[in-house]
Amino acid sequence: MNNSAPRIAPREGLIDEVKAALGEAFLSARDAVGEVSIDVRREALVEAMTTLRDRFDYQQLMEIAGVDYPGREERFEVVYHLLSVTKNHRLRVRVSTDEEKPVPSVTGLWPVAGWLEREVFDMYGVLFEGNPDLRRILTDYGFRGFPQRKDFPLTGYVELRYSEEQKRVVYEPVRLAQDFRNFDFMSPWEGAEYILPGDEKVQPQQAGAPSPVKADEKAAEVKK
Repeated sequence: MNNSAPRIAPREGLIDEVKAALGEAFLSARDAVGEVSIDVRREALVEAMTTLRDRFDYQQLMEIAGVDYPGREERFEVVYHLLSVTKNHRLRVRVSTDEEKPVPSVTGLWPVAGWLEREVFDMYGVLFEGNPDLRRILTDYGFRGFPQRKDFPLTGYVELRYSEEQKRVVYEPVRLAQDFRNFDFMSPWEGAEYILPGDEKVQPQQAGAPSPVKADEKAAEVKK
């Protein structure tokens, strides 16, 4: 019999309690696979987070993540992961925004948010109003664009290499080494109608020499 405690303790009625406490700041919520997510108004984020920390005991901010939905009017979601140490429970809080509308900073509640907000800004270009040091943190100096956006090219815009002539790292525009290859998507059970690279090295069977299959058949007849 296993009497161990669950990894995440359930909090029955949490959504109704949070909805009543947040009032107009509350937009929607869902409880799926034991994880509770709530959506709040962007403008009321700091007030909502203060309530969740002080009244619902979510003492720690564990992570801030970004999500890009290019088809939406407000294409970005900023997702906050909260942890209640005393209740052994996690909560996900989400707000939406675009390239221009800033999200209120929660650095006044959790100082660790300073670095986490900088990551989201660096990767997605989301602005955080009130962050005292909002600058890039993961990309290189002079990086152009935001690499986690869905419309950012996989190859990027600039590549760097070490130059033996200049004895330093140089930045250059991305140059693809080869064009996109053409694929015929042939069935693996059917042979190609053309010579594949390397097949030209295979020597054709000499005229008059018995094939391995026929040689095996003759050997079997002799044994009989």
